[in-house]
Amino acid sequence: MKKAFLLFLLSGLAFTSLNAQNTPTTADRIVAMVNDHIILKSEIDQGIADYIRQAQFNNQEIPFSEELWYSFLEAEIDNYVLLEQARVDSITVTDSEVDQQMDRRIDQLVRQAGSEQAVEQAFGKSIVQLKADFREEFRMQMLTERVRQTKYQSIKITRPEVQEFFDSIPTDSLPTIPEQVALSHIVRLPKPKKDAKKASYDFAVSLRDSIINHGVPLEDLAKRHGMDGSAQRGGQLPMMGLNELVAEYSAAASALKPGEISEVVETEFGFHIIRLDERVGDQIKTSHILIRVDSEQLDDATAIAELESIRDSLLTQDNLSFSDLAKRNSEDPSTATSGGKIIDPQTGERLIPLSRLDPALYRVVLLMEEVGEISEPKPFNPNNANAGKAYRIVRLDKQIPEHIASMEMDYERLKNIALQQKQTRVFQEWLNGLREEFYIEYRIPKMMAEGN
Repeated sequence: MKKAFLLFLLSGLAFTSLNAQNTPTTADRIVAMVNDHIILKSEIDQGIADYIRQAQFNNQEIPFSEELWYSFLEAEIDNYVLLEQARVDSITVTDSEVDQQMDRRIDQLVRQAGSEQAVEQAFGKSIVQLKADFREEFRMQMLTERVRQTKYQSIKITRPEVQEFFDSIPTDSLPTIPEQVALSHIVRLPKPKKDAKKASYDFAVSLRDSIINHGVPLEDLAKRHGMDGSAQRGGQLPMMGLNELVAEYSAAASALKPGEISEVVETEFGFHIIRLDERVGDQIKTSHILIRVDSEQLDDATAIAELESIRDSLLTQDNLSFSDLAKRNSEDPSTATSGGKIIDPQTGERLIPLSRLDPALYRVVLLMEEVGEISEPKPFNPNNANAGKAYRIVRLDKQIPEHIASMEMDYERLKNIALQQKQTRVFQEWLNGLREEFYIEYRIPKMMAEGN
């Protein structure tokens, strides 16, 4: 049964030492059909067992019940209905998309477990075998999710509907909205000092020489010397589109034949030794060794001076725009194009509750007294772990004190909540309608669930 593995892959739950060797079912039978798709009793039983086991890992006690059993059965029927609708709408998932998503989820598991060996021990199979065993079921999960998202994106909401939603909330039940801020920043990455950069380059060259001329496996050197998250996997990266990689890396890797090793390639992250493992169209799978400059050998003073100069210009010249300077000067690719706007990673909104700011950013905001104020340069760790150390100046764009929710101050937040509710309701109505369009047969009486 593959449900437990897929639940880990799709939900991002913390890794636990799950016994993946499921007990064989002594008696099995077909409990339902959707067109020509068969649903077995053992699948539902195992799905519930996995669900209850994982709840126990989270210190939750969920007893078995007939209602729970039938809810799993109905959810499985819904999944097959969505698969049939994907076929009708010609919605597909390519092999490379499946491989790419599986590689990313496996990487998450490895990081959570601590090593590939821990994952393999927990599931009783090699990583290669896990991917082979679960590939098609994972494709099905991706297809149903794509159908669901396509429908969700077609559902819109109007301001009168948001107003109606707000008016439906009793006045004494309106939530208290915590203090929120909108922030922007300009980021500079310290550049390597000249001697340190040459030393890192020379070391990368020596590693490449060990691979090319002395037959040392790239994987071994990556595990010992690699300076990014792929090191523990022997430098292996998942199948990725050429446009998903930095330009220098893409150019070097795409010029290789499978199995070939690149020259030492410099990118914004450091020096790479790249091996092309596989190519399918514009998708490539590579392994690499990343050598960064020692953080103690970075030119922090220059980065700070650059930010101080930008800050001084903003404070003394009225015609300068923080947003424009962020677009031209910020070295944070995730925010530079938007003018440095920092987005709440949980909600995607500009307004961020103080409680959700990371500690370093929270301390910066506490020192600000008014909207428009720009901080002194401060060190921080970028979300992109490959970027290493960074410095930034932060501007307080907006500040909203704690208050009772209102349409005037919280329209976007209320709109998102109302939209989510509408999407859930409309999607379920649509799904119920789809059930009428496909052949669904139940082969189990109501009392079948008793005694499980």
